[in-house]
Amino acid sequence: ILIVDDDPEVRRLLVDYLVRNGFAAQPARDGREMWQQLERHVIDLVILDLMLPDSDGLTLCRDLRARPATTALPIQA
Repeated sequence: ILIVDDDPEVRRLLVDYLVRNGFAAQPARDGREMWQQLERHVIDLVILDLMLPDSDGLTLCRDLRARPATTALPIQA
């Protein structure tokens, strides 16, 4: 699960909670880190903040849907 949020406390809380409950979770603070994590890890779900500093979550969501490798990736905004 990829957690994309610019708030470090929210990122940490979500990642910690998911890991404690048996999920593999990766943090990303912005769109740039999101793309890096998607290249490094197999991601089954993206939890995406809509208000990010470099790009809004809706734009990132559209970009994810436009790429063949991530077209079917579930996204929770």
